[in-house]
Amino acid sequence: MRERSPTTETFLTVGVGVYDMQPIDEVHVVPLGYEHDRILSPIRKHDADVVYLLTEQTHDRNLTPYQEVLVEELESDSRTVGFREVDLGDIYDVLAVVTTLAAEHAEDVVRVNVSSGGKLAAIGGAIACMATDATAYYVHVEEHVPDLESNPRTRGFEEAEVLPSYPIEAVSYDQVAILDYLAETNTDAYTAKKSDLIEFAETAELSFMTEADPANDKAKFALLNANVVDPLESDGYIAVETVGRQKQIELTETGWNVLHAFRHKLQDGR
Repeated sequence: MRERSPTTETFLTVGVGVYDMQPIDEVHVVPLGYEHDRILSPIRKHDADVVYLLTEQTHDRNLTPYQEVLVEELESDSRTVGFREVDLGDIYDVLAVVTTLAAEHAEDVVRVNVSSGGKLAAIGGAIACMATDATAYYVHVEEHVPDLESNPRTRGFEEAEVLPSYPIEAVSYDQVAILDYLAETNTDAYTAKKSDLIEFAETAELSFMTEADPANDKAKFALLNANVVDPLESDGYIAVETVGRQKQIELTETGWNVLHAFRHKLQDGR
């Protein structure tokens, strides 16, 4: 961890006669596109402690010479630099990685550069910030440069503009758990029914079931519909099909993507 100036923010945790000052890191999440100044300047301006570079490949980095220089400059500033593999052309993959990093740094200040990795990466990063406490920023540049092989896409740094946040309600832990259950349970030969979801919810002690303590099966189905099935179906994450007297539940393509984006909630806990 880098040395901190006297102005570094801290948490004051009060225990039993113990005062624990916990430093807050400045964390930047940055798609590693064909940029240099657009990435480096905001990181230095905010004196970031930790930087995560989102790249197409982490095990075999095929970087341009100016990207290699950028990484060397970031590491030479004595800050922690990490790489996360992500498909920058997949909104949901970017969304998944950024929300996961935001959750891992829930007590820190997390900023996301939405100007350095292309349009789809920008959308994924922006949505991730809306669903978390992270802050998205867009970097204005002085000029654009056409030759990407030998030069970054842009040059110079004017300002890093903080984008307005329009909070969205991310899927809950219970809903992610149900989506994950459907992904694990449904096969070509079997499709989960509402009764299966209720049994799983009770076994997994999902909060919508345990906190209400329903008195009978009718109440259990009502809770399942209100807290899980209806909102997920309304958002297009699941499809409900009536087969005889039963309701079968399947993940839609969007549901698979949302599960990918928010599966980290199952590791983070409730």
